[in-house]
Amino acid sequence: MNLKSTRLQLNNALTMMMVIASAFAIWKGLSVVANSPSPLVVVLSGSMEPAFQRGDILFLWNREEKLSIGDIVVYNAPQRDIPIVHRIVHEHVVEEPKSKKDKTLTTQQYLLTKGDNNERDDLPLYGYGKTYLNREKDIVGNVKGYLPKIGYVTILITENVYFKYAMFAFLAISALFSQE
Repeated sequence: MNLKSTRLQLNNALTMMMVIASAFAIWKGLSVVANSPSPLVVVLSGSMEPAFQRGDILFLWNREEKLSIGDIVVYNAPQRDIPIVHRIVHEHVVEEPKSKKDKTLTTQQYLLTKGDNNERDDLPLYGYGKTYLNREKDIVGNVKGYLPKIGYVTILITENVYFKYAMFAFLAISALFSQE
């Protein structure tokens, strides 16, 4: 290996690291702007058909103080590894003290959700003893837009181990051996 070839490979590796760092910075920037830990979500099931199909990418926004019946939200269920995308079917608003020491009343919104393609509400998904989702603590974001089918790459990577390794190997090899 000569010096020029080594420099080229080092340059390619640094370029790849810059691309990864830039993607991470963009993701974190979107998270701050949307006030959501996950501003983009891929639909992984058919529970929201026909509104959203499996593989659609959803854009989330979490800056509204109050959500309405009919809004589509994303939340994390305790026993599930994936975020759940469902529609609000019922709300319950309660005034509660901020804490045990601070008796100032604050308004809390509690939500009941259901998938459009499901027969029953999501109560069994919330966890033992929980009857509603807390707007402040449980909701990841409110769906504001979507791109159809673009997220299928994520589904292929998640569900097919061979595809995942083949794709990463192809990207690594092409990054290291590209001749510019």
